[in-house]
Amino acid sequence: MIPNKKHGEATRNVFMSSIHGLANTLAVVVTFLGTPALYGRTIGWVQSYTASNYGYGMHDFVGLAWGCACAALVFFVSRASISTALVMGGLAIATRLF
Repeated sequence: MIPNKKHGEATRNVFMSSIHGLANTLAVVVTFLGTPALYGRTIGWVQSYTASNYGYGMHDFVGLAWGCACAALVFFVSRASISTALVMGGLAIATRLF
């Protein structure tokens, strides 16, 4: 039986979509656990910087915006790292098996 080229491509697409789904799921978990730590360690500095440069009326807005920025930063960095690690791990296993 001759392997179908489309079948191999479909298998790779399913594998890569599974990798992306797993990376996104793990990135959400890391974001849930990591954002409060980053936010808590940096919000004091950010709000004092804002108060000294822009005035005291911006505290609430800057706190909300900084929280969103911390969540986005943690999510995208963790997704890129996890996705890269999963793909490299899969390649390492594939090279050892074949």
